[in-house]
Parts: sequence; C-alpha cells; structure tokens
Amino acid sequence: MRLLLTSAGIKNTSIHNALLDLLGKPIADSSALCIPTAMYGHPNVGPGAGVWRFISGRSAEPMCELGWKSLGVLELTALPSIDEEHWVPKVRETDVLLVSGGDALYLCHWMRQSGLADLMPSLSETVYVGLSAGEHGDDPPHRGGLRRVEAARRW
Repeated sequence: MRLLLTSAGIKNTSIHNALLDLLGKPIADSSALCIPTAMYGHPNVGPGAGVWRFISGRSAEPMCELGWKSLGVLELTALPSIDEEHWVPKVRETDVLLVSGGDALYLCHWMRQSGLADLMPSLSETVYVGLSAGEHGDDPPHRGGLRRVEAARRW
C-alpha cells in the first residue's frame, strides 16, 4: 500500500502531484472509494451534513471532488454485515482509498471490525489517502498505532 497522509486533503499543487506520482496515472483514469467512517465518531462532525459534504466533494478538504473516473463509498460500519465476496473484490480493484478525518480511535476500531485492516497488507498497488484522523487508519495496533492515539487522547 502506498500512503499519502495529509492534514487538509489534496489542497495544493505539491500534494496533488504526490498523489499523481503514487497513482502512476491521471485521476480521471483512476477509481476511488471514500471512507467517511471516522467522521461518525467525532463529536463535532458526527453523522449528517459533514459526512455528506465529504462524500459529495463539498468539504473544505478536497478529496472526493478531484475528477475520479469512478467514486464509491465504503462504509466500514456496514461491512461486518455484508459477505466479503460482495465488498473485498471492489476494494482490491480500486486505485485509491480516500479516508476522511474524524475520530481516529473510532476509525481504528472499525478498520479492525470490518476486516479492512486485515486486507490492507495485500493491497500493495492501492494508494491510501488519509485525511487528519484518516492518517491513523493504516497504523494497526500491532505496530503501536492505536496505543499512540489512545495516549494522545488521554494527554
């Protein structure tokens, strides 16, 4: 998995160019899945308008509105109730995962519960774009990621 971790989305030319370098092809030829899950766990974002703005490409942190060939939604809280044969192939076929900001602990929890955390090591050609809390989703507990987030929250 190739990582692009950002605190403000694809907001400037250097971050945009880094994304293009990681993709190896134009955005217009690339497929994306946006993952808004972290937003639901954050008390100031929660369900509602913030999630809609992220998915519809109307947020202040550009990610979904970049002109993707295709854009879908991968909601991690729904995945445990869906057979893997229905969602895993879609994740494997996509070029980039766009992971929103929000609550990092909530995101880490649902990455594990959904099975996405177990799938991620096999996605060597996939680009993971993490926004704010989304930066932590690629950092599974066995590497200390969740413990660092928990320690930061207690601080």
